[in-house]
Amino acid sequence: QVQLVESGGGLVQAGGSLRLSCAASGRIFNVHVMGWYRQSPGKQREFVASIRQGGTTDYADFVEGRFTISRDNAKNMVYLEMNRLKFEDTAVYYCKANVRDYTSDYYYDYWGQGTQVTVSS
Repeated sequence: QVQLVESGGGLVQAGGSLRLSCAASGRIFNVHVMGWYRQSPGKQREFVASIRQGGTTDYADFVEGRFTISRDNAKNMVYLEMNRLKFEDTAVYYCKANVRDYTSDYYYDYWGQGTQVTVSS
């Protein structure tokens, strides 16, 4: 089994910064794409950013250069550096990873339980 655990959320004033971390653990053979999603009350979960094993990144339009995703392949970790935070960035942020474990030849998506980010205006 594979587990994802996020950390680093909290309360920050508008214009401030936060760094989220996500650690994947378990019987991991390889991790392909890792990413971040978020969900605000009353809204659907939405894509924020992703990074492939080779380092290729992708961002949602609303990021507007404020966030940076990175990963440490050796540690199976992914990070999201968030700067110039806005009130509308308030959400629960979820980590997602596309993982192959030692018991399968296939990759499956796993999700963390989320970490709350609250931006005060």
